[in-house]
This record gives sequence, structure tokens and C-alpha cells, in this order.
Amino acid sequence: MALFDFPLEQLKTYCPPRDEQPDFDAFWEETLDEARSYPLNAGFEQVDYGLDLLEIADVTFNGFGGQPIKGWFLAPKHKRGKLPCVVQYIGYGGGRGFPHEWTLFPNAGWSTLVMDTRGQGSSWQPGDTPDNAAEGQNPQIPGFMTRGILDKRHYYYRRVFTDAVRALEAAVSEPSVDASRIAVAGGSQGGGITIAAAGLSGIPQVALPDVPFLCHYKRATEIVDSAPYSEISGYCKTHRDKIDQAFLTLSYFDGVNLAARAKARALFSVGLMDMTCPPSTVYAAYNHWAGEKDIRIYRYNNHEGGGTYQTIEKVNLLHALWD
Repeated sequence: MALFDFPLEQLKTYCPPRDEQPDFDAFWEETLDEARSYPLNAGFEQVDYGLDLLEIADVTFNGFGGQPIKGWFLAPKHKRGKLPCVVQYIGYGGGRGFPHEWTLFPNAGWSTLVMDTRGQGSSWQPGDTPDNAAEGQNPQIPGFMTRGILDKRHYYYRRVFTDAVRALEAAVSEPSVDASRIAVAGGSQGGGITIAAAGLSGIPQVALPDVPFLCHYKRATEIVDSAPYSEISGYCKTHRDKIDQAFLTLSYFDGVNLAARAKARALFSVGLMDMTCPPSTVYAAYNHWAGEKDIRIYRYNNHEGGGTYQTIEKVNLLHALWD
């Protein structure tokens, strides 16, 4: 693997024009208002997975369309007062898995809510939430990137991003959570969802997107042929007459446009040899981010980014902000 994208000095200033439709904000306001017309019904059922130092709850809340979304909630057992909470989103194809996989932030002294990703959870980590889409589903490339891509109302990530906002609302409904100290976090797809959640909700004060996916779609499809972006280019290869409509739909879900609305303090990460989420797509979102921000650069890393090094960066930042 070698450097393939813009030189670092150019990446630092890469701020492409936003491909944004006039009704972008109205579309998302209507979407979230519709979701909130259903009761949140956030339930936290205590379960025992043998982790004696943690309280664990099997979470269910209503997301897009009032449809039930699963998750986990973990917190230190011997807590004092209300705790900060990190709401976590999952990488492409993965599900919520099992509670022992999410113990990092509770071991640092905070609670965490992990959102299952609807329809996913069979590629590398199990999930429990179906995608109950009822209509508007065009033919698609296998995967999730082109599901409903011909209509913004039916596009898959409309449902996922709405679920992500409702997950934040579920987290702050839990009595032990301090609503003034909320972070959103995730890598790859989880990083893209993190950007969306921070752009669509005023709840999080901190955002931690690692090597984020779902940003600057058109450039991504033009400079890499790796999955999952290849799902979009494969669709366009077959449906030659639908290219403009596909990218019109995607503009409503582009992390570049959502980052421009995000006011939370952000810590990004990027791998300069990342062939899955190219550096320029990450920097496009980062440079449009509206709030205070910083980025950690991993020069010789692909999509693994900073790995455990970045984990230390995130934990240190949250300690500095919350302790």
C-alpha cells in the first residue's frame, strides 16, 4: 500500500463545494418530526452476562417509523451520581454483538449505549434489528448502499440516521445519564453515522468519528473501487440512466453536508493509505465541520486507522473534558 490521494498539505485545505439541495434542512426536519410522532418507548431490561463490575441492559427504543431498534447499555456498577454517556455506532455489516465487546468506556468510568444497525449484523458481528422498510425499494446491488437510492424518502440511510438520533434521545432518557455530557463515536460506517448524529441532533457535545465512511460519495466512487463504495459504482455501471438521480439522493446523506451543521467538539482520525474511506473524503467532512475540531493523522495506515493508538486519544480527550 502507498499514498494515492492528495498530498497531506493539500488534504489539510481540501474543502470542496457542498452538493446540497435547497430543501436539505426541511427534509431532515420533516423526517425527525415524523419519527418523534411515535413514542420513543425506550426500555432498559437488566441482563446478566457475567460481568460483575458492570450493569448491563438490553435496550429497545423506537427509531424511524416507530420501528423497534435494539442496543446495549453498559455502566459501572458502583457509580456515584449521573454519568457521561458515549453513544456508539457500528461499522458496515456488523451488529451489536455481545456486551463484553463494549466494555472500554464503562471501564473508564462512563456509561455507553450501543445502537444496533437495522438490517445489518451478519457480515462479522451478529445483530438483532431487522430493516422494516415497506415500500419504495428499487433493485439494488447486494449490500445497503443502493437500497432505495432512487428516492431520498426511501433511502436506507434515512432510516439509519433517524435511528441514530433516536438512540441519543433514548440514552438521555436513562435516569443515570448526565445529558450535559454526551459523546457520539464510531469507526467507518459508525464514523459516518457519528457525523450524521452530530449534524442532526443538538444532544452530543463531543463527536469521535474514526476513518468515517458515508462522506463525499462521488469522489470516493471515482478514486477507489473497494467495497462498500463499489456498490454505488456498480449500480451506476448497470443503471446508466440513473446516475444523476442516485447522486441527488446521496446528497441528502453526505457527511460533508451534515458536518457543516455539527456544533459538537470533534476528534477525527484518518489513515492516509485508506483505500476504503479515502483521505480526501474524510478531510472534506472534517474541513466543513462547523464546531471545534482536531484530527489525528496515521500516515502509513489503511482503513484500520489509528487502532488502539486512537482509542487512547479518545479516552484521554473524554477524561480531559469530563473529569
